[in-house]
Amino acid sequence: MAITHIHAIARDPSDRTLLLATHEGLYAKEAGGLTLRGPVMDLMGFTVSRDGTFYASGHPGVAVRDLPQPLGLIRSTDRGRTWQVISRGGQSDFHALTAGPQLVVGFDGALRTTSDATQWADRGIPAPPRSLAASPTTGTLVATTEKGLLRSTDHGATWQTLDTPALSVLAAWADESTLVVATTDGRLATSTDRGATWTLGTRVVGPVEALWAGRTSSGEVEVVIALHDQVLRTTDNGATTSDALA
Repeated sequence: MAITHIHAIARDPSDRTLLLATHEGLYAKEAGGLTLRGPVMDLMGFTVSRDGTFYASGHPGVAVRDLPQPLGLIRSTDRGRTWQVISRGGQSDFHALTAGPQLVVGFDGALRTTSDATQWADRGIPAPPRSLAASPTTGTLVATTEKGLLRSTDHGATWQTLDTPALSVLAAWADESTLVVATTDGRLATSTDRGATWTLGTRVVGPVEALWAGRTSSGEVEVVIALHDQVLRTTDNGATTSDALA
């Protein structure tokens, strides 16, 4: 089956397998190429917690009879092979979704947080988020919005606007201090001090549709991005890129 759109990218923390959450389901980059894991679903929201739990939201495929429409919050503990509806099945389609150490946070028209994946609290936010990201240790949240990059250090109760080199479309934490964003003009920007200062990439990589960031075993900041017809990897803020699926 051809992949028509990539909604989210992640690496499995257990073995660094590259994962693509797509309009057609979850794909993993394995030795033989991209392999579909689990049922065909439109995974509008997808995130992996540090303990290896997968969370997702969106819509079941037309042949999937045992999942609600929309999915609500679904969870997989076997790396995406099977999924269980945890909460808000038939109610929520989380287009933005992130899992921090204390909370799962999603946006389905309202910003919602949960500490147990079942009971949700509504939160305010100055503008609807295109993406959400939680830092791995403290759970500091960032949200990309039309009003700028917003940060919350109190689980979404209050928000502050961060100064960035350009308006951000997507954001990801590489570690507790390192934050990477994709800008509206198609470049990457990286901050190593939690968003206080930024280094803007000099090269336009293109309109980024999905973004993941992390540290390599040698300590480099690795960024994986999805463009319309490519998945690229960079360790130098986009100055050079390589095919992440090669």
